[in-house]
Amino acid sequence: MSFGEKILRYQEDILRDLAELVKVPSVRSEAKEGMPFGEQSALALKTALGQAERLGLTVKNVDNYAGHAEYGEGEEYAAVLAHVDVVPAGGDWESDPFTMVIRDGCCYGRGTADDKGEAVVALYCLKVLKDENVPMKRKIRVILGAAEETGSEDMRYYFSKEPLPVMGFTPDAEYGVCNREKGMLHIKISGKPSETVRWFDAGIVYNAVPARAEAELCCTKEQLSRLQAAAGECEGEFYFEETAMGGKVVSLGVASHAMQPQEGKNAASYLLCLLKKVFTNEELGALLAFAAERIGTEYSGATMGVACEDVESGPLTLNLGMVKSSDKDAFIGIDIRYPVTVDGEKIVSVIRSAAEQAGLSCAAESHSKPLYLPAESSFIRLLKAAYKEVTGEEAELYSTGGGTYARSLKGCGVAFGPFFSDEPDRRLHNCGEHIEIEKFMVHAQICLEAMYRMATEE
Repeated sequence: MSFGEKILRYQEDILRDLAELVKVPSVRSEAKEGMPFGEQSALALKTALGQAERLGLTVKNVDNYAGHAEYGEGEEYAAVLAHVDVVPAGGDWESDPFTMVIRDGCCYGRGTADDKGEAVVALYCLKVLKDENVPMKRKIRVILGAAEETGSEDMRYYFSKEPLPVMGFTPDAEYGVCNREKGMLHIKISGKPSETVRWFDAGIVYNAVPARAEAELCCTKEQLSRLQAAAGECEGEFYFEETAMGGKVVSLGVASHAMQPQEGKNAASYLLCLLKKVFTNEELGALLAFAAERIGTEYSGATMGVACEDVESGPLTLNLGMVKSSDKDAFIGIDIRYPVTVDGEKIVSVIRSAAEQAGLSCAAESHSKPLYLPAESSFIRLLKAAYKEVTGEEAELYSTGGGTYARSLKGCGVAFGPFFSDEPDRRLHNCGEHIEIEKFMVHAQICLEAMYRMATEE
């Protein structure tokens, strides 16, 4: 029997506490005094830390940016990092996204898979260590953040106040061990609004493929008719409505995470390409014409001039996450995941040059450099041993375009779990987010086994 199996007796308690945490719609909102990411993110952090206190753990809230629960003694500590914020619900759910529903062996609800389920499991792993009175060489801390989905400034603040762990992992990816994370860029390109496209709205965040886009047009009936005809030759699903000013077009796609934009269908890109078939660049305006021409439906960045790849982590991906245009302002938001051996500043420079040549302004809103932890690291060996102890299989090393809290650990941590390669799409940033309970409890065993080894091994 592995030590990790001891977590199985807490399954009902884990699901109960997860349901409580899912109830909090912890999407980042306007900052308030003492609540840097809004009321709901602060409430989710308070709720999770309250659960930890009920488990008999020592807790600390670091100014509602993040907090931790810990067990053990000493200055040195190892850590598990999870987050309690979520992306907006969006889409057509079969049930209320903020009421956890158990159906067909799965738990459905926003945050069940990303990342509230993992947070609750990690807290219960600490409880097992406490209940079993494990003799520990270092204390173990579960660090909970409240703004991972919007750039992880929570961890930057937290580690400005708290020391770094000697080792750590975040269960916010897949198994085996993710020792390579691509660089991440969020780039905003701004320009003057279009006089023809009076309003364009697509996307909520940079790091998701928009599933819906809408445009209101100042156009003639003949132009609207041409758009309808062109729609039959374009990729995408479109709906049209005649208005007093001309027409309205709705584009429908499929959402996905920006780390794998090819898995989705970008409604904004489809709509831009449709508009480009009927309207001139002058009619579209410089910004929308630029987005249609230099991005279009590509996710490789080729036409933008930034396509690249390496053996270690694969190709660059580019996601057009937001398109906003009104009579006041207009901008597009781009999410880029670039290979671990590439210089991100050069990518920014190429895009800025292209934007400025088109008469647009360009700003890098955020830049997270790549993570790369060598395969021969003793910590990598520890995690691989924990995985094999529970599953009987070897944990492969892999790279991801996703961005996790592992980057904040400054070279002493990685992403590890919670999902397995043979699991179906869990729609992490889409409607229908869920965990398969049986599989998730295997993750819980691996998580506990890893935490046990981090606590007891030299």
